Amino acid sequence: MQTQAAGPGAFANFDLGRVPSPCFVVDEVAVRRNLATLKAVGDRSGAQVLLALKAFSMWSLADLVGDYLDGVCASGLWEARLAREHYHGHLTTYSPAYKAEDLPDILRLSDSVIFNSPAQIARFADLIAAARDQGQVFDIGLRLNPEHSEAEVAKYDPCQRGSRLGFPVSKLRPEHLTGVDGLHVHALCEQDFEPLRRIWASLEPRIEGLMGQLKWINLGGGHHVTRADYQTDDLVAFLRQIIARHGIAVYLEPGEAVALDAGILVGEILDVFDNGMPVAITDISATCHMPDVIEAPYRPALLNEGADGVAVRLGGPSCLAGDIIGDYVLPAPAAPGLRIAFLDQAHYSMVKTNTFNGVPLPSIALWNSDTDVLKLVRQFAYSDFRDRLS
Repeated sequence: MQTQAAGPGAFANFDLGRVPSPCFVVDEVAVRRNLATLKAVGDRSGAQVLLALKAFSMWSLADLVGDYLDGVCASGLWEARLAREHYHGHLTTYSPAYKAEDLPDILRLSDSVIFNSPAQIARFADLIAAARDQGQVFDIGLRLNPEHSEAEVAKYDPCQRGSRLGFPVSKLRPEHLTGVDGLHVHALCEQDFEPLRRIWASLEPRIEGLMGQLKWINLGGGHHVTRADYQTDDLVAFLRQIIARHGIAVYLEPGEAVALDAGILVGEILDVFDNGMPVAITDISATCHMPDVIEAPYRPALLNEGADGVAVRLGGPSCLAGDIIGDYVLPAPAAPGLRIAFLDQAHYSMVKTNTFNGVPLPSIALWNSDTDVLKLVRQFAYSDFRDRLS
């Protein structure tokens, strides 16, 4: 995959020495700018826009998110709890499968609960009925697999052959929608409007006869709405058309778009040696701090990377042989103590960090690029590593 980072933005002038290393630094001005773009899409189209917590759950910015968006979507009980404790507005919860012991709390917390198959809805009918008997109010949704692939990388394609995400539309029957209030369709990954248009053109004729019994349709995430080249006007017209034609509510669930180009990961070179090329060990670990570098894989953009010069291989401090970030031309000679930063790390990287090998978690800082106010939101200690073990 290719990085979608647009450039350093305000971070071009950020002093990397102002924070401990390693450290995520999030620019609240950039987050606000992204939120304003998403709000404008919702206001102009009539659609409701939710933050996907799976991508960006920095709850110290929950009030800011609430100023712009209609709510959030969660991927299970713990995210649903986080949503109700810190965020505002509508809460949609979707998981490929639910545990019976978790579902009563999920139903209590959520405004909409989306299931992955009609069989799950039927299996939990008693729990759903019991929750409603207790006065709880929520919608039930069904995730559909539109069976139309647009994702550029197979393993990130929800419509890949044998996908576990969503009930195949080719198998959908009217009886499957008994007790179902809405449909969820998520088939994008970091994409612009045209793939969405093609997915809908493929799907709409197959479900049009069933739309009359629905209250809403959720078009999921993967919408890169805040990218500079996104076709926002086309998206707005498209959403308006769905609402007008079918008389239902429409939801979008962007995650990455909320934090796109809004954060960096600051690190420091610990050692440099030669092994056929210069090799630098940093306190940033691909496997622990930026796992998508290995999983995607992709090469994250380096702040102020040089255009010419000798490439240095940057890798992390873990014992994993594949803990390699990539080869880069550094802005200054590689030497212990040199600070570096990777761009566009606010989304997904923060929520995926881990302590494999006892590698410490990065601190988290919030910066206002307009006022230059910097706040260290969270630092992690040995106890955070110890207490998740036994």
